[in-house]
Amino acid sequence: MTERKIYLIYDIFMMGIIVINLFCLLSNAILMSNFAHWLFGMLQLDAVLSFYRQELNPWVITTESWFISFLLIEFTVRWSIAIIRKHHQRWFFFPFIHWYELLAITPQLRFLRLFRAIVIGYRLHEMGHHVVPQKLLKTLTFYYKLVMEELSDRVVMTVVDGVRHELNSSSTHRKIIHDLIDHHRQLFATTLAEMLQETLSTELKLQQHQISYQVGQVVNQAIEDTPELTQILRRLPIVGGILEQRIQDIGQRLGENISQGLLQPLVQGSMHEPNSLYQHIADKISNIDINNQNLEKLVESAVYESLDAIEKQIRVKQWKIELEKYESARD
Repeated sequence: MTERKIYLIYDIFMMGIIVINLFCLLSNAILMSNFAHWLFGMLQLDAVLSFYRQELNPWVITTESWFISFLLIEFTVRWSIAIIRKHHQRWFFFPFIHWYELLAITPQLRFLRLFRAIVIGYRLHEMGHHVVPQKLLKTLTFYYKLVMEELSDRVVMTVVDGVRHELNSSSTHRKIIHDLIDHHRQLFATTLAEMLQETLSTELKLQQHQISYQVGQVVNQAIEDTPELTQILRRLPIVGGILEQRIQDIGQRLGENISQGLLQPLVQGSMHEPNSLYQHIADKISNIDINNQNLEKLVESAVYESLDAIEKQIRVKQWKIELEKYESARD
């Protein structure tokens, strides 16, 4: 038998006896309670309850003592094996890693044995051995997510309400908003420069030829719309018309070259390394004075809407959505 099978059998054995032990202890606690006395009296089974309390209860207490001794010996043996095989860097790490097993030995903290059983069951499930029925596992997972979602929602709602109350009642909320903006100025400048480089630079690069051509057309039209120049050239015999056409061609090409030169700095750089012009524009915009009433209202409105969006998202119960999907699939 391989070592892995031995560990598998041992894990299943430990999980089984822990579940049986906890079931016996829970049953004993119920049968020894006043509720059991009332229930068995109502069912006229006092003799059965009396027999259990006198004959079987001492055995439950005795077996619990045996089980505690077994757990203590089992923990010591596993610790020794861990030391011999050097499972951990230091010999004393074992009880700290398995703290819940050590505490579960004590009668006052015996409920931690259930946690050990769950850990073993989860480890077996990860290994592909489904010792827990899938239906039960899905049910436990659903209720675990339900509890965790409700707890996290309560925490987040408390934080959101606290922030909203602070903004509404405190006179320092303006300082909070200003500090928030100041803290993100550099990030805003970097993001803005990247956006300018990605959008404006890309679009200018695509339209560069068309813009140059249109500027050349504007210069050409400007020459045509200058009557003084036209009149002077037309007074020259023979060469006047030729000069007028050449000047228009030169003007168009001059306009195209000038526009190309003006656009060239705007299309340089990359998204991760924006050119200096875009970086300068982004730095100037990010360093604007925020002591402006309209700007403060804008930022304040954005903060409130962000809080409202968070609160709206919290009110969406994911466990209800999953439950509705499950019921729809079952129908």
